[in-house]
Amino acid sequence: MPDWLAVIILGIIEGVTEFLPISSTGHLLIPQNFGWLPKKSDLFNVVIQSGAVIAVLAVFMQRVKQLATTLNEKSTRDYLAKLAGAFLITAVGGLVIKKLNIELPDEIAPVAWATLIGGSVILILERLHKDKSGFVEITWAVVVAVALAQLLAAVFPGTSRSGASILMAMAFGMARPAATEFSFLLGIPTLMAAGGFKILSAYKDGKLADENWNMVALGTVVSAIAAFIVVKWLIRFVQSHTFNGFAWYRIVLGGALLVYITTSGH
Repeated sequence: MPDWLAVIILGIIEGVTEFLPISSTGHLLIPQNFGWLPKKSDLFNVVIQSGAVIAVLAVFMQRVKQLATTLNEKSTRDYLAKLAGAFLITAVGGLVIKKLNIELPDEIAPVAWATLIGGSVILILERLHKDKSGFVEITWAVVVAVALAQLLAAVFPGTSRSGASILMAMAFGMARPAATEFSFLLGIPTLMAAGGFKILSAYKDGKLADENWNMVALGTVVSAIAAFIVVKWLIRFVQSHTFNGFAWYRIVLGGALLVYITTSGH
């Protein structure tokens, strides 16, 4: 398979899965580990997530403009402070994880277990949230909980950053649409910082020249296009649907992966 075609496929996978509660990292690792697609560097897998950030900015442009032009309003400053707080907790936690040399596992077994368990957790949380409208105001308890959920997703590929943060906010009483918006907007600095940190680390290690940046750019652009379509759809979807369908998808996928690696010796 030509490298450009593999990159396009990976970009589509990243863009489609980044903001769905099914884990983009897990879905990128699965075809690469099984040899269905050529294995890419961790730098590639992280940096193309920046395309998803572009998609969120495009979809939420009116909301971003509204926040930027109402800085004199207390409610806007409060919202931005809580976005900043969640990002800072995530960033500090990420640096601690890096300092402790906790490596992100890229084997299929941890991805499969995280996918399976995550699906079960979604079903439980959806059942607890059933018939509850929730509130739209973001509390500091939600801020901390969402940041910790992002850190959990950073350590366990297959968890889903967006899914974990949305469901954690809902578990603390937030309405699904408000939790989704907060998670998506928080993804902008989070994913940009992750990509920037990877590039800086590669620069310090002298590995920037090892990467095919044309392919990274292609993957990022494809990711942005795919994510734009998914985010626009998901914003409408969450108005009247639960995440139970995604939960069952995760359970089936995780179970199938565990059966496959057990029987095939992977």
